[in-house]
Amino acid sequence: MLVAGFPADAFGTNCYVLATAPGEQCVVVDPGIGVLDRLDDVLAEHRLRPAAVLLTHGHLDHTFSVAPVCGARGIPAYVHPGDRELLADPAKGLSMDLAQLFGGRLLYTEPEDVAELTDGATLALAGLEITVDHAPGHTGGSVLFRLPGTGPAVRSGLPLPPGVDWAAEQICLAGDVLFAGSIGRTDLPGGSPSTMVRSLREKILPLADDTVVLPGHGPATSIGRERASNPYLIEAAGLDGPAVAPSRGW
Repeated sequence: MLVAGFPADAFGTNCYVLATAPGEQCVVVDPGIGVLDRLDDVLAEHRLRPAAVLLTHGHLDHTFSVAPVCGARGIPAYVHPGDRELLADPAKGLSMDLAQLFGGRLLYTEPEDVAELTDGATLALAGLEITVDHAPGHTGGSVLFRLPGTGPAVRSGLPLPPGVDWAAEQICLAGDVLFAGSIGRTDLPGGSPSTMVRSLREKILPLADDTVVLPGHGPATSIGRERASNPYLIEAAGLDGPAVAPSRGW
């Protein structure tokens, strides 16, 4: 399998491209702000043809380029119904300061073809089998995307840290549910600290330690690394740690 990734120009949001091999169809995950040229370069480099766009959640820094990516190719965008309204009105997911920051300066268009994600469903797209886990807390419609591990044939623009191996049994695209050393903020509209803790307990902690985590921001990591050192996972497991999620960042 081929996995490529790069950070967007704004907010460092990671955009990912996944395919069974070069020269095949692919899925694009979380095309954020200012990614179109770099995405086109990745697609051209590996001779890939997008079949769908997958959204880990509805925040603008993850969805801004979804309409041009989908519209140029006549492909659907997939989002959980809990965040469906954010595709029509992204301002509903912003804090007051972020809404003032954007201030209507970014022209946003809703994709024409939107399909809804279901918890526990397995999507068959571009020759891939992608399992969807609804993991609310950062937003009401946040999800994880899980795929079988890839072995040594994988390629990525985001290098793995020491001790994390692409030959793991599973890859998890975590969006803003889990980061290396942290988690997504829960103080934005639709967020909930208690719901985030439940998602960490029920969706993240049961994953195998060698699962490669590709987060929505920042470097890749593994479940084992985060289980041992991430204070929010330690708290979710019932051990010592912070009682609330961060209120800054993503």
